[in-house]
Amino acid sequence: MADYKEEVNDMKMQEVRNIAKERGLKAGSKMSKTDIIRSIQRAEGNTDCFGTEQVNICGQINCLWREDCLAIQKA
Repeated sequence: MADYKEEVNDMKMQEVRNIAKERGLKAGSKMSKTDIIRSIQRAEGNTDCFGTEQVNICGQINCLWREDCLAIQKA
């Protein structure tokens, strides 16, 4: 089921890896998209909440990951 959820998302894996690289983070080839995004969130000083139930109460309308996060919850 995790594979399906990752395919549903709008932002492609390579885009996520590029963002991690731009921020000086290592995104290993075995890391999932969710793990990479949560690493980016932590590095930015944000809560690593991507793909959690927190989306239901999240007020971060401008979050870079919001669309993908909402898509995961709908899948």
